Amino acid sequence: MLVRLTPKGGRDALDGISELADGRTVLKARVRCAPENGEANAALEALLAKACAVGRTHASVTAGTTSRLKTVTLSGQPDILLAALHKSLNG
Repeated sequence: MLVRLTPKGGRDALDGISELADGRTVLKARVRCAPENGEANAALEALLAKACAVGRTHASVTAGTTSRLKTVTLSGQPDILLAALHKSLNG
């Protein structure tokens, strides 16, 4: 999944789905941590794991570790992960 992360965003939250200028769809997220020493990436992984109701080790940033656009891999059953993520986004 492609995520656009805003570090030092004031709170840890998922802000919905957005489309980039190039047409790609991203999940928008923000975390309180600064982008130093991988702290923002770790916070993003924890945020997504919690939103998808999986263990912390089931979410990992697999590309874009130093950019705002990141590829995050979630392990588990796709239909269950999507349902949990949808529920998190829609309250």
